[in-house]
Amino acid sequence: MTPLEETPNALRSVHTSNLPEILNQLGISILVTTYQSGKLVMLRPEMGVLNTHFRVFEKPMGLAVEPNRLAIGTSMQVWEFHNIPAAGAKLDPPVNDACFLPRVAHWTGDIQIHEMAWIDDDVVFINTLFSCLARRSGTYNFEPVWRPSFITKYIPGDCCHLNGLAVRDNRIRYVTALGETDEPDGWRANKKDGGLLIDLDSNEIIARGLSMPHSPRWYDGKLFVLHSGTGGFGTIDLDTGKYESIVELPGFTRGLSFHGPLAFIGLSQVRETAVFGGVPIAERDLSERICGVWVVNIHTGEIVAFVKFEDAVQEIFAVEVLVGSRYPELVNEDRQLLAGSFELPDHALADVPPELRK
Repeated sequence: MTPLEETPNALRSVHTSNLPEILNQLGISILVTTYQSGKLVMLRPEMGVLNTHFRVFEKPMGLAVEPNRLAIGTSMQVWEFHNIPAAGAKLDPPVNDACFLPRVAHWTGDIQIHEMAWIDDDVVFINTLFSCLARRSGTYNFEPVWRPSFITKYIPGDCCHLNGLAVRDNRIRYVTALGETDEPDGWRANKKDGGLLIDLDSNEIIARGLSMPHSPRWYDGKLFVLHSGTGGFGTIDLDTGKYESIVELPGFTRGLSFHGPLAFIGLSQVRETAVFGGVPIAERDLSERICGVWVVNIHTGEIVAFVKFEDAVQEIFAVEVLVGSRYPELVNEDRQLLAGSFELPDHALADVPPELRK
C-alpha cells in the first residue's frame, strides 16, 4: 500500500498517495453523501493531493449521477442540478471543469429516501418509509411504481427497510431490503441475517440470509452487492442466490460505484448500537471500524487505494463516480451567481446578443 497523506483543507482526512493520481488518470472525481454530517463531499485530485470539497445539505442520502446532471435526495426534497460550464467561468478562481447549478427542487416529505437512479428523464428512488419504489410527480409528493409482494399496503412504517437498487437495461431490476416483513419496523427483529435481494422482473426473492445488504449493482455482467453487516463486497450467484465474497473491509460497507476494473466503496464507522447491535461489524472494536472510501480491484479483491475521514464524518451513504470531470463544483448557496445564471434553449439563445452569451 502506498504512503498516507493528509488532505490540506478543513474536512480532515488521510489518503493513500496514489488516490489523486488514479482519479486524475481516469478523468473522474468521486461524489459522497454523509447524512450524519449533512454534506455532499467532492473528492477531487489537485496537484498530487486529494481535495475534499463539500457543500452543505440537510441529511443528504441518495445520489443519481450522470455527466451533466445529478440528483440528491435529502431529508424532505429531491434536488436536481445541471452542469452549466459557463457558470464555472464566473467562479473565483475559475478552475472547475464542471459547475452544477440547481434546476428543480421536488418536495417529497420525510420519506427516508435512500438510493436513486436516473431512468431516462425520470428520477426513481427508494422510498424506505413507505416500503416502495417511487418517482417524482408534478401532482403528488411521490408516485409509487413498485412494492415487494409481501408489502400489502402503503403505510409510513419502514416495514422491510428497502434501501438499495440496481439498474439493468435502463430499468430498475434488483432491490435490497433488510427483512421480509409487513409490520412497522419489523426488519429490526432479524437484522443480523434477515437481508434479501429481490428481482423485480419475477417479483421473487432471489437471495436470503444476507447481513444488512446495500447498494446492489449490475456491472460487467455480474450482480454486485455490499454485505454491509460483515463489511463485505461480493457478488450474488443468480442461479443459486449464494453470496460470493470478494473482500471484507474495515467498516460498514454502503455506497458503491465503478469505473473500469475498480470499485469505489463507502465505509461507515457505525456507532449507533440500537440499530447495529448484534450485527457482526458492530462486534469489532471501534478502532477497527473506519469511515472512508476504499478502492478495490473487482477481479482480484486487492485494495488499491483509500481515503479515510476523521473527526466530523463517521458515516457514508452514497458513493458515485462522476465521469469526465476531475474538478467539479456545485453551487447551492451563492445567491448572486444563481440569480445571474440562465440556461436557454438554442433557438432562444440565437437571439441573445453575443456580448451576453457567456
